[in-house]
Amino acid sequence: MEIRLRWKDVFMPKSYPPEFRRDVVAVARKHEAPLNQIAKDFGISESCLANWLKKADVEDGVKPGVTEKESAELREAKKRIRLLEQEAEVMRRAVAYLSRDVNPK
Repeated sequence: MEIRLRWKDVFMPKSYPPEFRRDVVAVARKHEAPLNQIAKDFGISESCLANWLKKADVEDGVKPGVTEKESAELREAKKRIRLLEQEAEVMRRAVAYLSRDVNPK
């Protein structure tokens, strides 16, 4: 029996606006209520809240790690490197093609 999933059948986690995330993290950092209660009050899972807190700690420099800005810069740098490598390959092939006509055997 083969099970086929269509795109609409695949569960995708809900995306929350950055402002909402910041507000939830700020409330959680006040330590006025247990994390499970805060998560329940805001309608998110405890694991989601824990992930947001970890990311916020990295972004704020409280814990070591790669920030969103650094991650974006790294992605852009890798994209640029791939492009430059492709351009270099095209140039190598062009030089090889053109140089074979210059030196007839």
